[in-house]
Amino acid sequence: MATDLENFLNTPGRDDKAKEVRKKIDELGIEYIYYQFVSVTGRIMGKGAPADHWERICQGGFQLVYGSTANLFIDRNEDYIGYDAGAWELVGLPEPETFVQLPWDTRVARVFCTLFRGREEPENPGAYLTSDCRGNLRRIHEQFQKEHGMQLRAGTEPEMMWLKKDENGKPAGGYSNPFCYHIDQFESLRPVYMKCIEYGRKMGLDMIQGDHEDAPGQLELNFTFDDVMKNADRLTTYRQICAQVAREHGLIACFMSKPFMNLSASACHTNISLWKGGETETKSLGHTGDFPGMAENFQYTKGGENLFMPEGDNPRMPGKVGLQAMGGMIKHIRGLTILGCPTVNSYRRLLDTGFWAPVYASWGYQNRTTSIRNSAPGRFEYKVVDSSHNPYLLSAGLLKAMDDGIKNDIDAGEPEQRNIYDHMDDVEGRYEKLPFSLGEALEAFNADEVVKSALPGDMYKVFQHYKYDEWMRFLSEVSDWDVNEYLDILP
Repeated sequence: MATDLENFLNTPGRDDKAKEVRKKIDELGIEYIYYQFVSVTGRIMGKGAPADHWERICQGGFQLVYGSTANLFIDRNEDYIGYDAGAWELVGLPEPETFVQLPWDTRVARVFCTLFRGREEPENPGAYLTSDCRGNLRRIHEQFQKEHGMQLRAGTEPEMMWLKKDENGKPAGGYSNPFCYHIDQFESLRPVYMKCIEYGRKMGLDMIQGDHEDAPGQLELNFTFDDVMKNADRLTTYRQICAQVAREHGLIACFMSKPFMNLSASACHTNISLWKGGETETKSLGHTGDFPGMAENFQYTKGGENLFMPEGDNPRMPGKVGLQAMGGMIKHIRGLTILGCPTVNSYRRLLDTGFWAPVYASWGYQNRTTSIRNSAPGRFEYKVVDSSHNPYLLSAGLLKAMDDGIKNDIDAGEPEQRNIYDHMDDVEGRYEKLPFSLGEALEAFNADEVVKSALPGDMYKVFQHYKYDEWMRFLSEVSDWDVNEYLDILP
């Protein structure tokens, strides 16, 4: 019986796409390729190799320790997270359709990879590596589409901050002043955002709008929504672009959610909808000749039937499928929280009410104080997510929650139209409260079997190990706050 790895290599059309990549390599003068995947925390990992070796790696893959899916980090006991030192090596196989040139050095290209267990492993040789968050999302989405005939499309609002550096390379405040939607502050960051837009368009991101948010140096640049997997790839690419632009301008591209007290944090609101049908549209994005990579990078899904659209006379009330999906998300929102808010710092944002951060498991039409905002007919804005999250994990969790809601016709409850911040006492017993620490969120996640199923096999083990160690390291840390608060506590 063929292994997952062998079936992947024999995917119809893959050999032809690999040959197309060779043509692109020769036409574009590509000398080096990054073979990349995404770790449990959303970091871009992988290896680089001269382009001469494309055919060999495309067929045979590259090898890397399993622990690289956990950034090859060690825990507070100095044990490797997720896998011990005796673990086998994964096999990473490139997906030719994701090949694209890096616009900041046109000699270099990148390609995303799917990960497999080692070919000679005594247990499940050549099987999909379940600590590959990107591969997991693809398989979970494919199963969802098979069962429901629906495609999840997503669009993200990637807020982040551009910070200055001091003489030691440490953060020295935001580059601009904290004036929300202020064009002059937006203009002050024009060299940065224009370069991000230029690079993004060259890598297939259809950049649509942007603005200055209300923290120092805080920008949001949006790109067109698409199939959930492509959207996650583009968000990952956007982060990679920001890191490069920061190097070019001597700045810090900060994806930490809340680096400043008493100012708004960086969220990454995720807009979702379920669709049937549709077609593929190729966007030129300013390219007049051949694309600097495979055409799939520039293709978007459009049209079809949006199943979140209202079915009755009330334009503010989603249709049946939308309400079922919403019901699943509300039911599982506590378990989902750690996937959208994955760090200790994430909960600084949730605790700082008044900056439109969510507090309760609630939804409402155009209500920015709820956890899920029905922001327009046919679209839900999931707000329990910040700039530091891993989009592959969150998307898989949302699919599992919506699957439960649809299969079991879960009631979403009535929409909340009040400003929740003004009615805390009244809503306290009506809605479940979100977790307000990483530790509480980890407990809620571990208690939710539906959300846990979004992290199958080794992925759950790696994630749980990583996050539990992060929480314990935080609890055991003596901080400046401790010293300031307790240094002279007695006598």
